[in-house]
Amino acid sequence: MEAKPQKMPKVAKVKNKAPAEIQITAEQLLREAKERDLEILPPPPKQKISDPAELADYQLRRRKQFEDNIRKNRAFVSNWIKYAQWEESQKEIQRARSVWERALDVDHRNITIWLKYTEMEMRNRQVNHARNLWDRAVTILPRVNQFWYKYTYMEEMLENIPGARAVFERWMEWQPDEQAWQTYINFELRFKEIDRARQIYEKFVITHPEVKHWIKYAKFEENHGFIHSARQIFERAVQFFGDDHLDEKLYIAFARFEENQKEHDRSRVIYKYALDHIPKDQTRELYKAYTIHEKKFGDRSGIEEVIVSKRKFQYEQEIQQNPINYDAWFDYLRLVEGEGDMDITRETYERAIANIPPSKQKQYWRRYIYLWINYAIFEELESKDYERTRQVYRACLELLPHKIFTFSKIWLFFAQFEIRQKNLTTARKILGMSIGMCPRDKLFRGYIELEIQLREFDRCRKLYEKFLEFGPENCVTWMKFAELETLLGDIERARAIYELAINQPRLDMPELLWKAYIDFEIAQDETENARQIYERLLDRTSHVKVWLSYAKFELNNQTEDELNVILARRVFEKANEALKSSFEKEARVLLLENWREFENTHGDDSSKENINTKMPRRIKKRQKVIDEDGIEQGWEEVFDYIFPEDEASRPNLKLLAAAKNWKKKAVDDTENSDKEMGTT
Repeated sequence: MEAKPQKMPKVAKVKNKAPAEIQITAEQLLREAKERDLEILPPPPKQKISDPAELADYQLRRRKQFEDNIRKNRAFVSNWIKYAQWEESQKEIQRARSVWERALDVDHRNITIWLKYTEMEMRNRQVNHARNLWDRAVTILPRVNQFWYKYTYMEEMLENIPGARAVFERWMEWQPDEQAWQTYINFELRFKEIDRARQIYEKFVITHPEVKHWIKYAKFEENHGFIHSARQIFERAVQFFGDDHLDEKLYIAFARFEENQKEHDRSRVIYKYALDHIPKDQTRELYKAYTIHEKKFGDRSGIEEVIVSKRKFQYEQEIQQNPINYDAWFDYLRLVEGEGDMDITRETYERAIANIPPSKQKQYWRRYIYLWINYAIFEELESKDYERTRQVYRACLELLPHKIFTFSKIWLFFAQFEIRQKNLTTARKILGMSIGMCPRDKLFRGYIELEIQLREFDRCRKLYEKFLEFGPENCVTWMKFAELETLLGDIERARAIYELAINQPRLDMPELLWKAYIDFEIAQDETENARQIYERLLDRTSHVKVWLSYAKFELNNQTEDELNVILARRVFEKANEALKSSFEKEARVLLLENWREFENTHGDDSSKENINTKMPRRIKKRQKVIDEDGIEQGWEEVFDYIFPEDEASRPNLKLLAAAKNWKKKAVDDTENSDKEMGTT
C-alpha cells in the first residue's frame, strides 16, 4: 500500500499585538453605561384630538389603564389619586368624586385622600360638598388636627364666623393640645371678641392645668389693660396649685407683673413667700430674679438679705450632698452668726456637730473638732451662756475615743474656760483627768504653763517629774525642767537634772541636750565643768562637729589668748588622730579645712606649714554601680581623698604618681616639638 502523504499542521498567523490607538478602560465603560441610564428621553409626541369620537377613544383607553392599575393593587393610594386628578383635569367632577369615594371605601383612614378630595371640591367652588367632606373627616378622624385647622380656616375665609365658631367648639370638646386652644383664642381676638377669648382661656386652664397656661392667661388680661383681672388670675393660680405643686415660674411671673405695675412691696412679698415655701433645690431662678429685683428697687439691707439668702441656699445644697463637708459647715455657720439670731445659730451648730466622722482615724476628725471649739466659743462670747459652754465641752470630751486618740486643745480650752470663770480647782481637775486618761506632751506642757503663770513652782516640779516618767526620752522636757530650776536659782538641782538626762539610755535628740548642758555650764562660768562635759561627750561619740565645737569653745575661753590658741590646737590634733583611726575621710577633710582656717588666723609659719602638709590630695576614680538585687548597672566616677600618710605607707601610689608625671611630661614634649616643626 502506498503511504499517504502527511498533512502539515496549520501555523496560526501572528496577530498584531501593538496597543490600540484609543484605549478604553473599565471605568470609562461603566461611566458610559451610567450616563445612558440617566439619559433624558425626548418627550413623546403630542397627540392632538380633533373630534369627540377621538376624545372618547382616548378617555376610554386612559380609564382602562387606571382601572387596570387599581385592579392590580387596590391598596396603592397613588393610583387612586392619579386617577381622580386625571378625571378632574377632564372636567369630569362627578367621575372624580366617584373615584375619591371608591378610594375612601378602600382606606378611609388615609389623611391624604381626605385632603386631596376636599381640596378638589374647594378648587371647583363646591362649598357644600367640601363642608360635608370636612364634617365627615372630623367625625371619622377627630384626632387629626389638620382636618380641624383646614375646616375652620375654610369657614373663616367664607366669612361664616358662627359656623367656624361652631367647628371650634366641636373641636374643643375633644380636648386637643394647647396650640388648638391658642388658635381658637386668636380667632376670637381677630374679631375683637375679648369676652369670648376670656371664656376660652377659662376652659383652657382647666383642661390643661399647667403653670405656663395660667401665666399666658394673666398676660392676656394684662396686655388688654385688665390689671385687676390679671392679678386675680395669678392669685387663683397660686390657690389652684396649692402648697403641693409649687413652681417658681408662676411666682417669678407674678412678681414681675407686680413690678411692672410699680408695686415693689407686693413683688417683694411674693418672692419671700415663694422662697419660704418652695424646696430650696427648685429655686435657682427664683433667687436670681429676686436678686435682680432688689438690686433695681431695694435698699442696702434688702440686697444683703437676698445675697445672704442665696448663699444659705448654696450651703444647704452642699451639706445636703455631703454632710461631712466641714468646710461648707464652717462657711454656713459664719454666715448664720453674722445675722445675729442666737437660736438659729445654735440650731445650725447642733446640726453640724451631729455629722460625726464615720472613721475612727484622727485625720478625719481634725476639721470636725473645730466645730465643737467654735460652738463653745460662740456660747461663751456671743450667747454669754456659760453653763451651756461647759455642757458643750463635756459633750465633746464624752464623744472623743480617748483610748484611740484625743485632742489636747479641747482639754486645754476647757481648763482655760474654767480659769476665766475663776474655777481654778475645776481647771486643775480637768487637766489632771486629761493626764490620767490620755497623757500627751501638749497636755503636760499646757498644765505646767498654767502652774508657772500661777507661780506654783512646787506643782510644776511634780508635773515635770510625772512628765519625765511618761516620756524619759524627751530631751526638750529635761531641758525645760533644768531651765526652770535655773530661773529659780537652784543651780545644783539644774545640774543634777542635766546629769540624769545625759545618763538616760535612750534620748530622742541627745545633741541638743548635751549642747544645752554645756551652754548651762558656760553661762555659770564653770569652764572646767564644760571641758569635762566635752570630754565625756567625746568618749561617747567622735563626730567631727563635736570636735569643732570643742575647739571653738577652747578658743573663746576667758583666758589668755596664747593659751586659748594652744588648747584649741591641741583639740584639733586630738580630733585628727581620732578621725584618722575611724577612717572617716569626709569628716577628716572637714576638720582639716577648719584647722587650716584656724592656723591662717591664729598660727605662725611653722604651724601653717604643718597643717598644709597634712592636707589630702583629691583624686577621681571609677567604681561599679550595683543595685539592690546585686546586679551591676555600670560604672560611675567618684572623688576620693589620699592623705600624705597613706601615700607614705603605700609605695604603689608613689609609683603611680610618678608614671602620671612621666606621661604628662611626654605629652608636653610632643606638643612642643610639633610647634617647632610648624614654625620651621
